[in-house]
Parts: sequence; C-alpha cells; structure tokens
Amino acid sequence: MKSFKQFITGRIRSIKFAIEGWHFVLKHERNAWVHAVASLLAFGLGLYLKISRTDWLALIIIITIVWLAEFLNTSIEALVDLASPGHHLLAKTAKDVGAAAVLVGLLIFGPRLLLIIYSLKR
Repeated sequence: MKSFKQFITGRIRSIKFAIEGWHFVLKHERNAWVHAVASLLAFGLGLYLKISRTDWLALIIIITIVWLAEFLNTSIEALVDLASPGHHLLAKTAKDVGAAAVLVGLLIFGPRLLLIIYSLKR
C-alpha cells in the first residue's frame, strides 16, 4: 500500500500533467482562445447582470461542456495524428466528429450568450 506521502506526490504530479495539457491546448488550438474570451465575457456579463444562482449553475455547466469538448477534441486529433500521420478518410472522420463535440457545446452556449447580449441592448 502506498504511503500518504507517495499518494500526495502522485496527485501533485497528476495536477502538473493536467496543467501541461491545458497549456498545450491554449498554445496550439486557436479555438481555445475563442472559448477563453467567450467564457470571460459570459462571466463578466453574469456579474454585470447579477444573474441568479440557477443561471450561474447553468452558465458554469455550459462553459465546462465547451471546454471539455475542446480538450477531448484535441486528444482525439493527437491520437489520430499518431495512428495515421498521412491523409486518411477515417482519420478525417475522427477529427471531424471530435470537432463536432465542441460545436455542440457552442450551440448550447451560443444562444444563451446571445440572449444575454440582447438583454443588454434593451
């Protein structure tokens, strides 16, 4: 059985790897910056509009879905590139489906953000 110190050391290493993954996505995926800006705008609008706790919960869930989809899509693309470095129709399909996961998150998030923006114009 692992000691408590080994357990803590392992968790710290896991967090380090996760931060490296986040850094990779921000450095190499242009759409991640779009997600970052949209996330910050949504949080800012939420604070400005003093949205309810329920709306905050929905907003955080939606933002999380978009980021999760982006991370999974980046993982899928890296694995596909490793397995099939040349152009292959199935590799393209895998990447396109991974990208669709991000799009689904944006479809959920987009209308809500547009409603918030629209309410500011009133």
